[in-house]
Amino acid sequence: MGTKTYMAKTGEITPKWWLVDAEEKILGRMASDIAVILMGKHRPTYTPHVDTGDHIVVINAEKVAFSAKRKWDNKVYTRYTGYPGLRTQTAADRLEKKPEMVIREAVRRMLPKNKLGRKMLQKLKIFTGTDHPHHAQQPEAIDLPAKK
Repeated sequence: MGTKTYMAKTGEITPKWWLVDAEEKILGRMASDIAVILMGKHRPTYTPHVDTGDHIVVINAEKVAFSAKRKWDNKVYTRYTGYPGLRTQTAADRLEKKPEMVIREAVRRMLPKNKLGRKMLQKLKIFTGTDHPHHAQQPEAIDLPAKK
């Protein structure tokens, strides 16, 4: 009568490895493209309840850009330690101390907020500089949209 919808099962999909150079890339645009690949929405076999995404290695994390220069001082990250009060940090401070966290937080907030999203985030590897330890996986370079 009709065609059946394909639903991927765990272990059916073999993930690929991608290499992204973050130099001069706008953070939000790059993070949304990375989130799509981590979720597996770039594949025709995407299944919402199965991790069908790929692994991503991001290099040059310290050279990422915002769409406006004022965002480095105006964007504030807050966290709660369990003690009274909130700890705040500007994007410029976070880039100086932990540049990987700027990209990781942007991508994390675009993924599902559940166990599957946490599993997807583990497949994101972020490094400062051009050197990374994942040469054995032979990641393919993917060109995401550059700064405009």
